[in-house]
Amino acid sequence: MGSGIFCCFPDPVDFDADVNLFHFELHRAIGKGAFGKVGLCSLRDCVPSSLAARCVKQKAVANIIQERQLLEEVDHPFIVNLRYAFQDDANCFFALDLMLGGDLRFHLERKGAIEESAVRFWVAELSSALSYLHKQRIIHRDIKPDNILLDITGHAHITDFNVAIHYSASRQHTSVAGSLAYMAPEVCGRRGYSWQADWWSLGVCAYEALLGRRPFEGRTSEALTTAIVKDHLRFPERTPQLMERNPKKRLGCRTEEDSMESIRLHPWFSSINWETLEEKGAQPPFAPDMRKANFDISHELDEFLMVEKPLTATKRKQNIDLDKLSPEYRQLEEQFTNFDFTKPKRMSYYPHNQPIVVPGLQGDGEGDPSLDMPRSSSHSNSQSLTLGESSRAGSPVIEVEPTSASVAMPALPDRAFVKDGRGGSADYC
Repeated sequence: MGSGIFCCFPDPVDFDADVNLFHFELHRAIGKGAFGKVGLCSLRDCVPSSLAARCVKQKAVANIIQERQLLEEVDHPFIVNLRYAFQDDANCFFALDLMLGGDLRFHLERKGAIEESAVRFWVAELSSALSYLHKQRIIHRDIKPDNILLDITGHAHITDFNVAIHYSASRQHTSVAGSLAYMAPEVCGRRGYSWQADWWSLGVCAYEALLGRRPFEGRTSEALTTAIVKDHLRFPERTPQLMERNPKKRLGCRTEEDSMESIRLHPWFSSINWETLEEKGAQPPFAPDMRKANFDISHELDEFLMVEKPLTATKRKQNIDLDKLSPEYRQLEEQFTNFDFTKPKRMSYYPHNQPIVVPGLQGDGEGDPSLDMPRSSSHSNSQSLTLGESSRAGSPVIEVEPTSASVAMPALPDRAFVKDGRGGSADYC
């Protein structure tokens, strides 16, 4: 992109400084998240990079910080990984892997039922991601078609960690979080739950993708809850029984250690070469049509017609007096620090009374809360990023738990998605 990067700014862009919005060129809106908008952007650097950005509005500071901390802990080929995080005086931003193939909801609404071979392939990839998250002691809690994104070749990825939490083997959770139609019966029935709930949600997604409809219906939330907890279960033949009401008998849930082993051995996955798949080397049976926009174009119209003040890069105020800030703004200033995946230092947020095993390190990771890790990974061929933004005020709306884990980081990708994280969200790239 060369010397042209200086034409729109009174001062040159310093790419050696901490990442900020001046490093990105904002393009078009492509969607909306729970707290804001999602769009496309590109990295103003010597290496061409496409990104997706989300601009988040206020009132969810605790959610934004918790999501940021969780995203710092994960790096997996079938997860939309965090690449950068930063803030200006109005918004917080996440740079995440860009997924231009659209979400599974988009394709279900246009195709209805999807071919079994494609669903099998996606469930296998998502199973690998869920198993990884559970080894990091993370429950996603909102697995649904809207949070399953496809890349340009058709690989599936889990996104949106807004209600994800760490879990402890010593106790179960009781707070209700997620989307009711995809909640496990132990969640919506308030019986106490743990990581097994994610496998049920994946089973509901698989059922909907195969048949073009959800397994449970109800005109009210009470009726839908009753259906999930009590209605007779009917499954397509041969498919894995992920929707088993008893979590201990649910496929993938017998023990944490052999969750993936039971998935791999199921006859429905007999055609899957797991080693190739987990290296992201398998050819997806379904590829998005990249000649078309794989998102609702009304979001772009809304951006042009309804937004009075479009998102623009502004310089941060210097020497901010933390004592004069509101509690929410001060929390963001202190906890939402810059993150750059090309730099080795990663924070560890997991509770110190819970052991964390970090690949390549000795011990349980309970020492220094920040661990220096090499930025190398078997998934270093990632070719996309995601950037996100969110505004700076808010109040806790979900259960918040401390988090921590350190992982190896992949090499610099070409493309990214931007997501906002200061209590709101808007994506621009």
